[in-house]
Amino acid sequence: PYVTAEFRHLTSDGVSTVEGPGNRTFLEVEPEALRLLTATAMRDIAHLLRPGHLAQVASILDDPEASANDRFVATELLQNACIAAGGVLPSCQDTGTAIV
Repeated sequence: PYVTAEFRHLTSDGVSTVEGPGNRTFLEVEPEALRLLTATAMRDIAHLLRPGHLAQVASILDDPEASANDRFVATELLQNACIAAGGVLPSCQDTGTAIV
C-alpha cells in the first residue's frame, strides 16, 4: 500500500528548469538549495516523526490486547517523541545520530 505524506514547500529559490537535448526539460538545482534541503531534512529526521506513525504508537495505549509492557514501551516512545520535537535532543538520542 502507498503511504501518503504531507510535504512543505521550503523555497523556489535556486530551482529552475532548463531545456536539454531532444527537447527534454531538466530540473536545475543550485548548491545552496540542496544545502537547505539537506539541513532541513536531517533536522526533521532527527526530531520529528510522521503523524501517522505517532497515531499508530498511540493506538497501542487503547488496544485491549496490548500488554502492560506494550503500553509502557508505547508511552516511552511517545514521551521521547515529545522531547525530540522540542528540537534540542534528537529522537535517536540513545542510539546515535545521522551525519551527512
